[in-house]
Amino acid sequence: MEERYNKILDISFTFGVRIVKLFQYLIDNKVNPAIPTQVLRSGTSIGANVNESVYAQSKKDFITKMHIALKEANETKYWLRILHASGYINDREFDSLLSDNKNIIGTLVNILKAAKS
Repeated sequence: MEERYNKILDISFTFGVRIVKLFQYLIDNKVNPAIPTQVLRSGTSIGANVNESVYAQSKKDFITKMHIALKEANETKYWLRILHASGYINDREFDSLLSDNKNIIGTLVNILKAAKS
């Protein structure tokens, strides 16, 4: 599980940086800030919760933090779909961000399965 755990720390951080850059791009292009703010909040919350789990007080606390990260990743997928369907991000940007998002979701699911067994 250690390898997966290190992986999720890295990929959720990198994804968060991409989300911050996406937010700035959208704001710079005069997109109404409501949706960019939502994707910023959920997209950076993934890594924040994963990072908090480093110092979880118990196995239950660890699982809770990882579940929250998973829920935030799923919400982020929704906002990315909205941005793409609305024409604010192109197919290439969407596919790349969605691929990273799916990687995070899969990794979180595997970590949660291992933690619960």
